[in-house]
Amino acid sequence: MKEFVDFLGGQAPYDRLDGEDLSRLASMVEVEFFAAGQEILAYGATDVDHIFVVRTGAVEVVDRGTVVDVLGPGDTFGHVAVFSGLPTALAVRAAEDTLCYRLPDPRSVVKDPSRLQFRHFNTLVARQRLIAAGGPSSRMDRPVSSAMKDVLWCEAGQSVREAAERMTQTHQKAALVRLGTGYGIVTDHDFRRLVATGKVSLDSPVAEIATTPAHGIDADSTIWSAYLRMVDHGIHHLVITDNSGRPVGISAVMDMAAADVRHPLVVRNAIASAATFEELGEASRLLRPTIVELWDADVSSLQLGAIISAVVDAIVRRIIDLHPLDPALKELDHSWVLTGSMARQEPLPDSDVDTALIWTPRNTTASPPAHDDILKATAETLSRLPTCGLRLCPHDANASYPLFNRSTAEWVEAVRSWANKPEESGYVILASACADSRALTRPVLGGAIERELLSVANQNQQFMRAMMRSALADRPPIGFVRNIVVERFGKRRGYLDLKGSALRPITSLARVLALRAGNLSGSTPERLETAETAGLLSSDEADTLKEAFALYHGLLFETSVEALRNTSHPDTLLAPSTLDPLRRRHLRDGFRAIASIQERLAADPGLGID
Repeated sequence: MKEFVDFLGGQAPYDRLDGEDLSRLASMVEVEFFAAGQEILAYGATDVDHIFVVRTGAVEVVDRGTVVDVLGPGDTFGHVAVFSGLPTALAVRAAEDTLCYRLPDPRSVVKDPSRLQFRHFNTLVARQRLIAAGGPSSRMDRPVSSAMKDVLWCEAGQSVREAAERMTQTHQKAALVRLGTGYGIVTDHDFRRLVATGKVSLDSPVAEIATTPAHGIDADSTIWSAYLRMVDHGIHHLVITDNSGRPVGISAVMDMAAADVRHPLVVRNAIASAATFEELGEASRLLRPTIVELWDADVSSLQLGAIISAVVDAIVRRIIDLHPLDPALKELDHSWVLTGSMARQEPLPDSDVDTALIWTPRNTTASPPAHDDILKATAETLSRLPTCGLRLCPHDANASYPLFNRSTAEWVEAVRSWANKPEESGYVILASACADSRALTRPVLGGAIERELLSVANQNQQFMRAMMRSALADRPPIGFVRNIVVERFGKRRGYLDLKGSALRPITSLARVLALRAGNLSGSTPERLETAETAGLLSSDEADTLKEAFALYHGLLFETSVEALRNTSHPDTLLAPSTLDPLRRRHLRDGFRAIASIQERLAADPGLGID
């Protein structure tokens, strides 16, 4: 019996039992053997009166023919049916030759059953079923052509009155207006804004109230892509085009999104219409509760990250518009640039806003303003971000510091110096930070940093080797405790550092592979697709990394959302005991897969790392 006590005492939740209760439970153990493929629990079984603990081998948890989890030594199953008295919702079969401990209902054996707090996979499975059955995420993955209406065309010379009558007769809320070689769009909002207020008469040509250019999107794009574009631009209608760019339909936000997914566009419009910093602060404070609501509606973390990024873009742009332009900045053509997760459009609700500024003097024959004056003007603009609920990078990765505020020539010179001396302390880190950059204003000017990075990466193999070595140095933790990957030393011992040990290895790898492929645009999953297209990753490797990234990002997002609910600061450290078996298994398998891909890339002679 000592073997039973020792084994159960080392597994959750039995490790919470006192010595007497543990011995009582161990005395009831029956050992059963199951051959590979043998069914242990059938779906819908009503006579389950024992729970099972895997001793050796592994079992598969099956949901309607699909394996949703693989349990290993120390994992418990069957307890949900025993405790609830309900039929089994999932089947269990041996994945290989397996030994299990068979136990009666422990509540009838131990004196203090409250110590046994089991976790199970049903919550996650139910979430996946909900999404698969048509939750918000699955609806938004359909082609946007499934949520469009036929185009109603109007001629430029038609009166506003005629256009309104035709829209009413055809039950349309928008129409396209032919304008020479192009077209504009007129919506019911235009009628309310311009006609109902008397600014434009009913007899005026409809072309006077048409918006040009009309924003469009390809018919093969997803509803989510279309919705995100609406949020980004603060519009309610999109023209749907075919492969040749010809309009084939019009989609309104009302057609594509359920009510609970329309909130970000409301926030975005409130930001755009804010006339003062006080109004902007009030509008910005709507973002976080909206994100919590969308998370509760099962919108995925990566989709919500894109929403946060689009709304933060709008907030920062509005701050720039409302803030009086300092004399030092008036003398410069300048571009505000975002870096970090905001630039990749995959932030968490509490992510910092990292910025940079790139500029060139308007008058090339005169001396530019003093750099201190430029820095001061930049800092004053950025000081408005916290009043809108945005947190600046605490590590000085902002445009108010000299490293991230330079002229175009200085940025080019800096990138070249980083590439020529990659062994210098911090140079590779700076290059990595600037590889995650996206121009918020003046995109041609702001894109100079990315263009120079791509240029030196193409020409300087020593630089690329250093970047690859740095990316591969971000390894997932290698210690294993009860089948869970955890940190082994220091204050983090026994915990998962989800951001540093889970997300960073994937984002670092995606960044350097995208740099080598010559295309730094997009999010981490999009960069992995770029690497796959360039032949740097296999299809299986790219899919594995994308799935792992989505899992880790989702876990961190969930932690952030709970912190928002509780008005506390989120922690990237996660206690393994808080995870259900499915996510725990996926975490472990993801770490192993990342390490395996890293080892393959490290040994790839084509990358020339050694």
